[in-house]
Amino acid sequence: MSAIPDTMRAALLLGRGGPEMLVVRDDVPVPTVGPGEVLIRVAACGVNNTDINTRVGWYSRSVTGATSGAGFTEARTDDATWGSDGLTFPRIQGADPSGRVVAVGPGVAADLVGRRVLVDPWLRDRADPQDRSRVGYLGSERDGGFAEYCAVPVRNVHSHDSVLSDIELASVPCSWSTAEHMLQRVGLSEIQTIAVTGASGGVGSALIQLAKLRGATVVAIAGAAKADRLRAIGADAVVARDGSDVPAAAVTAAGGRFDVIADVVGGGDFGDWLEVLRRGGRYVTSGAIAGPIVELDLRTLYLNDLELYGATVFGPNVFADLVGYLERGQIQPLVHATFPLERIADAQAAFAEKRHVGALVVTLG
Repeated sequence: MSAIPDTMRAALLLGRGGPEMLVVRDDVPVPTVGPGEVLIRVAACGVNNTDINTRVGWYSRSVTGATSGAGFTEARTDDATWGSDGLTFPRIQGADPSGRVVAVGPGVAADLVGRRVLVDPWLRDRADPQDRSRVGYLGSERDGGFAEYCAVPVRNVHSHDSVLSDIELASVPCSWSTAEHMLQRVGLSEIQTIAVTGASGGVGSALIQLAKLRGATVVAIAGAAKADRLRAIGADAVVARDGSDVPAAAVTAAGGRFDVIADVVGGGDFGDWLEVLRRGGRYVTSGAIAGPIVELDLRTLYLNDLELYGATVFGPNVFADLVGYLERGQIQPLVHATFPLERIADAQAAFAEKRHVGALVVTLG
C-alpha cells in the first residue's frame, strides 16, 4: 500500500451561500487519525440534499421555501445545519465516502488496514449511542468524504465483501439508510400498500426497492419521463407528479387507500396525502424539498387514527441491515451520473435540478 501523503485534494465549503462557496484545493492537510479512529482513502462519495441544504442555509427556521441550490439570504447563522446549530468553516462535506482503510489509530485492530468499507454517517455518543440528542453528522459536525482521505470513528466503519463498485456503494449511506429508517419506523410489511413521493431521487428509488424487498405494493410519484426506470426497479405503478390531484390519482393506481405514505417532498400536497391513508395509516417523512411549511387539519389526524413519523437519526442496526442487503445482493444501488471532485459544484447543481433517477456520485480516483 502506498505511503500516505501530508496533503490531499479536498472540496472546502468556505461559508454559507451558492456554489461559489465550494473551492477545490490540493494542499489540504490529511486528517490526523486519533484513538479509536481509522483513515480511509476515499474512492467515491455520494451527493445528497444534506450537502446542499447545509451550504445554502435551508435548515434555518427563518427559511420557509423549497430547497434551492442558491443561498438563502434570510437564513440565520446560528441554526443553519440539520440539528439547528451553527457550522464552522472551512468544512469538508460529504456523508457517503466509499473506499479502503489505509491507517488505524491507537486501540483499533490493524487487520482493518486494506479492507473496503462503507461509513455510517451518524456520529453517535460513545457512551450512549441510542441517545439521538447527542449525535453529529459526517460532513457537518465533522469533515467528510469530498476529499482524498477521511478520518472517522471505527465504530462507524462497516467492512464488507460486496462485489459492487465504490461508485455504486457511495450512493448508499445517506439515501438508503434514510429509506430503510423510514420503513422500519412505520413497520412496512407484505400485503401493505405504500405511496412514495419524490420517487426518482436517491431516497425515493431506495424506498421502492426496500419496500419491494418487504413484499409491499408500491405506487411511485415522479416525472412522467422517469416512469419506465422506476418500474424497472420495482414500482407497481407510477403516477406523474405534475398531474392534477396527484394523491387521488395515486389511490386510483393502487386500487384503494394506502397503508403508508413515504414523503420526501412536503409542500402543498401534505394534507391531501393524509386524506388518502386508510384508517390507522402511517405517514413518514424525511424531507420537504417542495417546502417545509404545510397545513394540517387535525380532524383528519385524530378522526382517522393516523400516525405521523419523522425520520432522521437512526440506530446503528439500520446501517448494519443495509450492509447485509448489499452483501446478499438483495438491493441494487442506482447511479445516474458521476463527477470528478473538481466538478463538485456541477454535481450539486445537477442534483438541485432533480432531473436524475437514482444518485449522483463524486469520484476521487
